[in-house]
Amino acid sequence: MKNKAISIYGALANIISFDFKNILNKKMQAVLNKYLVVLFILTTISSCYVDTNESEIPKPEFGYPSKVQMIGFEGNMMEPFLSRDGKILFFNNLNNKSENTNLHWSVIINDSTFKYQGEISGVNTLDLEGVPTLDNSGNFYFVSTRDYPKTLSTLYQGTFNEGKVNSVKLIDGVSRLQGGWVNFDIEVSADGQFLYFVDARFDQAGGPYSADFVVAKKNNSAFERLSNSDEIFKYINTYEYLEYAACISEDQLELYFTRAKAPLNILSVPEMMVSTRKSKSESFSAPKRILNITGFAEAFTISSDSKKLYFHQKEGEKFVIKMISKK
Repeated sequence: MKNKAISIYGALANIISFDFKNILNKKMQAVLNKYLVVLFILTTISSCYVDTNESEIPKPEFGYPSKVQMIGFEGNMMEPFLSRDGKILFFNNLNNKSENTNLHWSVIINDSTFKYQGEISGVNTLDLEGVPTLDNSGNFYFVSTRDYPKTLSTLYQGTFNEGKVNSVKLIDGVSRLQGGWVNFDIEVSADGQFLYFVDARFDQAGGPYSADFVVAKKNNSAFERLSNSDEIFKYINTYEYLEYAACISEDQLELYFTRAKAPLNILSVPEMMVSTRKSKSESFSAPKRILNITGFAEAFTISSDSKKLYFHQKEGEKFVIKMISKK
């Protein structure tokens, strides 16, 4: 309806403009009468549009972001993930070739203060390790480029316990196994039964040039892409934008994510989005932007009560973690 209203406004504006160009060739009163009629129609459509589509206008359902303090750590912090019990905040350092991107963990002191515990042992290599996520049973999932040239895969799993990940292995059944396609983020549902991730396309010039959400269901020790995955995200995935960094609520009825114009680069200004559904068998609704988050921000993680969201944001030359709460 919004696009249709905009096209109507444009057509009426063209009529008005045409009449002003020809006003000297017509009787003044006739032109003015036509102009007044057009303005009346325009006003009527405007009032109808606002009244009938008020629910489509994003409302300020969230407060304003505040910075999270990480005691004992001064570096860049990106891709936060809050454990479902709210006790541990995972993150990775700068996702850039200038650093060895590794996985880290911290413990909660209060909602806006965490104490750094160090790098997670048993998981980090000289390649990129990032985007940590954990289910209620301690199954730990993350992204790593360690063996991409051999496996064409980037998603791994293990078991987390007291700062260490054991039994690290590739996740079977999720990669497209095609060169240039990369799964560069991942989120596990609280019950451990579903993985939300992206299929992203890169080439020799860089990228990503496309990124869309996929969901897979656990099948014994592996995962299998759902046959209706495209249907679930039909109102979210787009051709012209990248959709990535899924954050799913505990009941899987709220999906928070990041959207950016392709290709993603330093000039991109991502948007922080939210979409909902009434049941896990339904498609997610058309998303809305969370208006109180501005600047370069990405990658939500949500508290178990769905009232607090954490994300990373560039502040000056550094990435920090911030928190925003529902009103």
